Amino acid sequence: MTSSPLRRGFCLFAAVLVAALPGELAAENTSLSRTYPKEELARMLLPRDRWHPFPKAAERSAWQALPPEARKAIVAEGEAYAQQEVPRLPASLYLEFLREGNRSRYQDVWLVRRQMLHALALAECIEGKGRFLDPLADVVWAICEESSWAWPAHVGVQRAGSGLPDTTEPIVALFSAETASALAWTVYLLEDELDTVSPQICRRAVREVDQRILTPYHDREDFGWMGFSSRSRPNNWNPWVNSNVLAAALLLEEDEGRRLEIVHKVMRSVDKFLVPYPADGSCDEGPSYWGRAGASLFDNLEWLFRATDGRIDLYADPAIQEIGRFILRTHVAGDYFVNVGDCDARIDFPRDLVFRYGTRIGDPQLQALGAANLDRAALYATPRLASLGRTLPMLFNLDKLLAAAESTSPPLVRDVWLAHPDLQLMAARDKAGSTDGLYVAAWAGHNGQSHNHNDVGNFLVYAGGRPMVVDVGRPTYTRQTFSRDRYQIWAMQSGYHNLPTVNGCTQKPGSRYAAKDVRYTVDEASAQLEMDIAPSYPGEAGLVSWVRTVRLTRGEGVAVSDSFRLKEPTDSIVLSLMTPCEVSPPAPGGLAFRDAETGTTVGVEYAPAQLAVEVETIELDDAALMKVWGPRLYRVLLQANSPQAEGTWTLRFAPK
Repeated sequence: MTSSPLRRGFCLFAAVLVAALPGELAAENTSLSRTYPKEELARMLLPRDRWHPFPKAAERSAWQALPPEARKAIVAEGEAYAQQEVPRLPASLYLEFLREGNRSRYQDVWLVRRQMLHALALAECIEGKGRFLDPLADVVWAICEESSWAWPAHVGVQRAGSGLPDTTEPIVALFSAETASALAWTVYLLEDELDTVSPQICRRAVREVDQRILTPYHDREDFGWMGFSSRSRPNNWNPWVNSNVLAAALLLEEDEGRRLEIVHKVMRSVDKFLVPYPADGSCDEGPSYWGRAGASLFDNLEWLFRATDGRIDLYADPAIQEIGRFILRTHVAGDYFVNVGDCDARIDFPRDLVFRYGTRIGDPQLQALGAANLDRAALYATPRLASLGRTLPMLFNLDKLLAAAESTSPPLVRDVWLAHPDLQLMAARDKAGSTDGLYVAAWAGHNGQSHNHNDVGNFLVYAGGRPMVVDVGRPTYTRQTFSRDRYQIWAMQSGYHNLPTVNGCTQKPGSRYAAKDVRYTVDEASAQLEMDIAPSYPGEAGLVSWVRTVRLTRGEGVAVSDSFRLKEPTDSIVLSLMTPCEVSPPAPGGLAFRDAETGTTVGVEYAPAQLAVEVETIELDDAALMKVWGPRLYRVLLQANSPQAEGTWTLRFAPK
């Protein structure tokens, strides 16, 4: 290990010092519905027959002008789906969630149907010869015949409870609204063409969207995600569902008075998410959920902007700008992001949307994040959860996106501090714009977040853009994930984060289990986060204080120092480190983590007089975790050698 000032301990240094100030950081943001009351919206909103957001299929020149490689890829995907039968969605498959807790098998088939819809609709728009119309009609009809568009995991809010859907009570939820939007865009693009197959196809699609989504949305205010019946800020469901309802209403609602009412109700509901949003843009659900939180807020803003000829425009608002920049600030390298809570460590983030968000707010770094290292093949494929409402703006923005990609590199922000008490996230790297050297992230916050893991005080270390010390992330969602047994899932427990377990006690869930005395400091030479994480543990742990300090000294290394005091001496203190790397056999005072793919290696120093080391292998059998980490992870356990009532342990990480 390289000798450095890290060996001389931790001291205060000349820097910017920031403490969490809840009153300042939770200041109210601009309100859509108050800024644009219904009477003013009525003067701004384009009538349905004048709203022309994208070329329709019959406008051949616009579709033929798309880049040839995009047209070829989309038609090829449409051809593949045209040869497939629409997969079945029987009642027994819907019931698997209630009977077994499995939600994936139904969802996978549901998603194939929507992928078919998207791919066939776009292929027909691109080619315009009619050969995709029959397969498209088949899948539209099949979707209209589904008893419910809501997933089994979401239908439990109906009065009949979980199980098969009660068709007399349509549920407006994430994927029922997604379906409404997909059908609305299909009708908008291809109504005349589908009418040549049968006029009943689009008529039925419009009727089903109205009965299942627009009417219950118009008439009810008791869906929790709307935010009308709760004092707490709703999560990503709010902007996500609202964006799809908004698109469907703008495209299909023929009664202009009712269309106005639904649009303004969307604005009122989105305000429940936007107005109390952290002023620094913090998304406590993490960057993968930003794709359906801040990014879905952008979807709403875009439809309102387009549907009013730009008269509804909040892009100069500081809160809107900071919400967009969150995804930039949590980017580590490549497709790796700081994964708080249920967030995945590797994200296929919506590149075009990020680029367009950056364009709207005039942020070249956000634009660069969207455009850099663009994988064109992935861009044109139909992702599992892509919507036509996101694919269409991407297609008609391709020239700008591809041009930017030719000369853009990832911005790789050097220092990040998001101080809102829900998150309190710091990140730092050795050099701005480069993956060379080390990157560290750590967070304080509390254990009452949306999609929470018990992880107050957790930290990550990357070297050369490769993960060394990691947050495991989320396993595949099941019924248990969002039940009272959530924290029996190992990946959500603090013992499987980079945190201490004291007297056999791990952290507890709930917002009262939080860090205190949080202090962030930064200057040209270093960045540091200090916090007392003792309050995140139950009383049985016997903690008086556990002050964790995570510090990057640029060009030298990362040090994680834990200074603790206990009510009574104990040797039942274990520090966990989670890594996907090969772990060298422990030598007294040293370990090495080696990335098998690149050979990148980080050395880990500890005090052998204080700590003994054991390495556990965790064989993974969960598809979501294996997609990120491969077949296994390793859990390094550093155990106290002797009973202690107080002490300071320091781990030092440096490239080798």
